[in-house]
Amino acid sequence: MTQAPAQHPATQSPIKLKHRAMWAFGDYDAVATEVVGGLGPVIVRAAGIGPGQRVLDVAAGSGNASIPAAERGARVTASDLTPELLDIGERRARERGLDLRWLAADAEFLPFGDGEFDTVLSCVGVMFAPFHQPVADELTRVTRSGGTIALINWTPEGFIGRMFTIMKEFVPTPPPGARPGPLWGTEVHVRELFGDRVTELQAARRELTVDRFASAEDFRDFFKEHYGPTIAAYRNIADDPYRTAALDRALVELARTAGADTGTMHWEYLLVTARRA
Repeated sequence: MTQAPAQHPATQSPIKLKHRAMWAFGDYDAVATEVVGGLGPVIVRAAGIGPGQRVLDVAAGSGNASIPAAERGARVTASDLTPELLDIGERRARERGLDLRWLAADAEFLPFGDGEFDTVLSCVGVMFAPFHQPVADELTRVTRSGGTIALINWTPEGFIGRMFTIMKEFVPTPPPGARPGPLWGTEVHVRELFGDRVTELQAARRELTVDRFASAEDFRDFFKEHYGPTIAAYRNIADDPYRTAALDRALVELARTAGADTGTMHWEYLLVTARRA
């Protein structure tokens, strides 16, 4: 069973409860396995994860990176704000004979000791926490001196970054102080967040090849049914058929310009690795 430690009071705020509920909408595990599954092994290789290492996957979802890390012999803790996703990952890991620790936790208030892990990573996960600096502070705090921090985040200019720009006009105004998730996909922003607490920071833009969709409409319908943020956007405008139709059109147009009708799309992300100073 997924463990639920004593929660920091802020984790029970309306903002966090709404955020948790959003990622429980639909079936994010289908997105993680059918669409972006290739990213987990990429970040595990980039982080140099090996046997016996203490690894923390923050905003782990259903284990896209946690499970590949455990397959390399690491001692893995997978944490996420949404227990429903952790339960899915735990079942999948058990079916593979893997022993991971699954823990419901907020990326802004990680329930771990200073320097507890050799490697701390997040694969298109922490970028969606509304407040960036507290997350960067926590990632740094729980990584041992000389340990590795590894991140994969969607870039603002890439496909998913552009999708969130489109959806912005269809969702409620974010809370004060919240920052757009795709900012984590810019090297300058990541360097500002970590400052001199890390060394050897390397950032590289890469592309994920996505061949899951037969057409632009297929992409829209899949994300409309499975992806929490898209579902939330449609729920927000559910009583307005004109805005709903506008979002339908916008997502199809975006996917079409990205090549969905050819059967192959390329989604840009930023891969970051750094050493804890």
